[in-house]
Amino acid sequence: MTALVSISARTLFLAGALAAAGIAIAADGQPAAAHSRIEVSWTKPDDFSEAKQYPGTGLGRESPDEWLNDLAKHVRYRADRRLPQGDHLQVTFTNVQRAGTYEPWRGPRFDDVRIIKDIYPPRIDLTFTLTDASGAVVKEGKRELRDPAFLQRGILNTTDPLRFEKQLLDDWLRNEFPGDARG
Repeated sequence: MTALVSISARTLFLAGALAAAGIAIAADGQPAAAHSRIEVSWTKPDDFSEAKQYPGTGLGRESPDEWLNDLAKHVRYRADRRLPQGDHLQVTFTNVQRAGTYEPWRGPRFDDVRIIKDIYPPRIDLTFTLTDASGAVVKEGKRELRDPAFLQRGILNTTDPLRFEKQLLDDWLRNEFPGDARG
C-alpha cells in the first residue's frame, strides 16, 4: 500500500535553505540534534487509559499514535530548550488519559465531541532518565502527572486539542529541570 505525502513549496524551500546552512531537520520538523538529545517513546498505546476507555476511532477521534506523536514533538522541543547542551533525556509515556471525555448519553450528535469538565483532568504517567555528556545518570524516575485544577489556569492556545496535556508536560519539565529557561 502506498501513502501519499503532500509537501508544500514553502516546506521544500525551508528544508533546502536549512540544508544549505548545514542544519539537519528530522521528519517531524524538529532539528536532528534535538532527536539525538531528547528521545521520547511510549509503551503500548492500546493499554493506555485513553485507548481502553475509547477503543477504536470515531469520526472526530484521533488514533493514539497521532496525539502521542504530537506530545512527543512538544516534549522534544521544550526539553531541548531547557536542558544544558550535552545532556541526554529519555522519556517514556507509560499511560495517558487526556483531559475531557465523551458523553454519548447526550445524543448521537455528541458521540465524537470531547466534553471538557474539571472532573475529567489530564493524567500522564511517564518514566525518564537524564544523563550528562559522559553518560552518567544525573536523574531518573517515574512520575504521575496530574492537574486537577487544569480549568482554572490560563491557557494561551485555546484551539490546540492537546493544550491541557502539553501544559501538564510543560509544568513537569519546568519543575523537574529548573535549569535554563529559554522556552
